[in-house]
This record gives sequence, structure tokens and C-alpha cells, in this order.
Amino acid sequence: MALRPAHVNIKALDPSAVGRFWAEALGWTAYSPGVTTYVGPSGGLVWPDPVVLGIDVVPVPALKSAAKNRVHLDLATTSADHQAELVARLQALGATPADVSQGAVPWTVLADPEGNEFCVLEPREVYRDTGPIAAVVVDCADPRAMARFWGEAMDWTLHEVTDEHAVLRNAKGVGPYLEFLRTPGAKTAPDRVHLDLLPYPGDDKASEVDRLRALGATDLDLGQGDVPWTCLTDPEDHELCVLAVSS
Repeated sequence: MALRPAHVNIKALDPSAVGRFWAEALGWTAYSPGVTTYVGPSGGLVWPDPVVLGIDVVPVPALKSAAKNRVHLDLATTSADHQAELVARLQALGATPADVSQGAVPWTVLADPEGNEFCVLEPREVYRDTGPIAAVVVDCADPRAMARFWGEAMDWTLHEVTDEHAVLRNAKGVGPYLEFLRTPGAKTAPDRVHLDLLPYPGDDKASEVDRLRALGATDLDLGQGDVPWTCLTDPEDHELCVLAVSS
């Protein structure tokens, strides 16, 4: 038994506008199958996508706090010119420069129209085949502990783990990486960005949720009421949801 990432969940006061931003940013399409806005490759809504991690933008009643998100996206580029062009295009779409105490670094830190931080990376060979999203990056205190939990939770392959970072990727070697970086500071506000996980057809959602609890996940009450998904936090309090099995 194992779960797969279904998409990156981003909370927004205006999910349609934030969804349009990310669709333009990634060269994808914004779909509105219901109250959320799903962003995925063009050519028709495919969920869950077998290769990429889409973005599901969900409505919430308040804007992001000033606290830095503990989960963010890194965007891939293929050259210095591409990086500069992408940064300029994103700013024209409504992104703004963000200061997360990064200092002098070769990547550019921006925020989407509702303040969710993300990075436009300088060209890196490791991300040459990921698609527009190079990685989903998670701040944490203990990358080794996160690798143990998430490595057991999902069917992705662990590529590297040290005291400073851990790296997982789809076992088929496609799509973005999931990276855990040792980062100072503790959680001070609810996460604005998190991963939603999905059982495989034929697997039992309740059993998967129980398995995550046994690995160290904790139940989370966000006032969600009676919904078909289950809200949890991982051992370092990162939020996640286990969705109902896709038909």
C-alpha cells in the first residue's frame, strides 16, 4: 500500500485569479471543474496526471499572513536568458519580488499575486527533464525524519538524504522532485501550500489514513466538516490531505 501525490494545493482568496496566474506561469491551462481552479497541462483535464503535479487552487476567506510559506515551488529554466525572460514575464503577470533572507543567490525569489513565495532557478542539469516545476520544496527541521515519513507514505523513490536535505521523485523518473530542506524557524501560521495525496484504485482510503497515523501523522481539524478527504499533519506539522480514491 502507498499513496501518490495528486496535486499541489494552494489556498487563495481569489482562486480563479491565482489559477490563471499559475496557468500562464507554467504554460498550462486553468480548469474550473467546481469551486476550485485546477491548473494542469493543456489538451483537456487529466486528473491525476500520470507525470506532472498539477496545482489545485482552493478558496479560503482570508489573504495569506505575512509569514513565509513552509512549502513552495521551484521553477526550472534552461539557460540564463530563459531565467531572465521568465522572471520578467512572471512579474508582468503580477508576481512581485520576495525577500525571504536569501541574500545573494543565483535564483530569483518571487511571490504570486496573493503572496505565495516561489523560486525561479538558474539552469540546473538535474532539473532538465522535470517540466516547468522543478521541485516542491518543504522547509523542515529534520530532513532525515521527513524522508522516513514521506518515503513510507508515498510510492516515490528516495534519491538522496543528508542532515541538510532529502530528495524524492516519482519512481518512473518523471515530473518534479519533492525536496526537504533543513531550515531554521518553526511554523507560525497555517500552511498556504500543501500536498494532497491519493490512494490507488482498489486501495482503501481509511486504511491508508490509519497507516499515516501509525507513521506519525496527526489528525487536523480546520473546520472542514463532513468532507470526503481527510486532513492530517506530518510529524513536523506540515498539512496534507488524503483524498477519496479516484473512480
